[in-house]
Amino acid sequence: MTLTLDLSRATPAPAAPVNLSGMTRAELAAALVEAEVVEPRQAKMRASQMWRWIHHFGVTDFDRMTDVGKDLRAKLIEHFTVARPEIIERQVSSDGTRKWLLRTAPGIEVEAVYIPDVGRAGALCVSSQVGCTLNCTFCHTGTQPLVRNLTAAEIVAQVQVCRDDLEEWPSDKADRRLSNIVFMGMGEPLYNLDNVAAAIDIISDNEGIGLSRRRITVSTSGVTTQLQALGTRTGAMLAISLHATRNELRNELVPLNKKYDIAELMAAVRAYPGLSNARRVTFEYVMLKGVNDTPQDARELVQLVKGIPAKINLIPYNPWPGGLYECSDWGTIESFAAILNRAGYASPIRTPRGRDILAACGQLKSESEKLRASARRKLAEAPSAEAAQD
Repeated sequence: MTLTLDLSRATPAPAAPVNLSGMTRAELAAALVEAEVVEPRQAKMRASQMWRWIHHFGVTDFDRMTDVGKDLRAKLIEHFTVARPEIIERQVSSDGTRKWLLRTAPGIEVEAVYIPDVGRAGALCVSSQVGCTLNCTFCHTGTQPLVRNLTAAEIVAQVQVCRDDLEEWPSDKADRRLSNIVFMGMGEPLYNLDNVAAAIDIISDNEGIGLSRRRITVSTSGVTTQLQALGTRTGAMLAISLHATRNELRNELVPLNKKYDIAELMAAVRAYPGLSNARRVTFEYVMLKGVNDTPQDARELVQLVKGIPAKINLIPYNPWPGGLYECSDWGTIESFAAILNRAGYASPIRTPRGRDILAACGQLKSESEKLRASARRKLAEAPSAEAAQD
């Protein structure tokens, strides 16, 4: 006997509410009109009203929007949400660094790290992609394949979660601890420029989160074709993940150099919009023992950046299992910094932060995944071990 399943009367699953919390102003207004929640002539006003609740006061519940009428709030609840992503894991380091592993969509997890006492008060390191395509040989994060770009909403959500945790709503708190944003987490921001630029527009809006564009830094490994657009569209501060002064070595450390070599990169940096003594570029240089840390390397670095308003951050290498390198000795790093200082370049040595929670530079999500996988294995093995003891 043959059975036929009749699906003609199956009820489609209701659409998930649309999240307004990461939309641009224009997107928010358009969403309200499309859902027929407000009339087109009211859309701009209502969008501005909700914008302030979402980004200035940090609300995650429409019922807290007290100057919005009950009928309109009911319609908003029916069609939309302003919820945060799920926090899978929250860790706090002994040095005060905080790390969150966030699930923004099924199978999409990303980490953000807050570092106190950086910048004016504290900096949030945000991710722009899930995974990475660059395969820099000193970076553990780069061992995770690219899953996809993050949306502007998913980038902004990292800032919102940090603000929630620090209890820094409303946004105009005079003593706020989150003062700077650095796009130095997972991924290459310039391979996701549209979403990064939209996120910066939201983060820097004076009626919302209100962080100055001069306190937002975007770090790139050197996608030179996008540098002009980054400066023009965002006005953000620029950081260059450099790490070597010769093409043969940088090709090894930062494989993107094979596409955009040092000469092309430096020419693009010199042309970056708004570059001046007040808006210096930051060159990031990870210190690798016996690889790029000699006095000759320091002198070559001085010549490479000559004439560019710049500072040079020296980053002690953060080792990871299976890594190819060791961190330069502290005395070697200090001698390297002294050469740069004598040439007139500020060259702070970045103190490793959050190593005990795997939140230091280059130690992001892939390590958390490894720990969770290890925990799952131990849990699965536990019954077998108990049985063996019996």
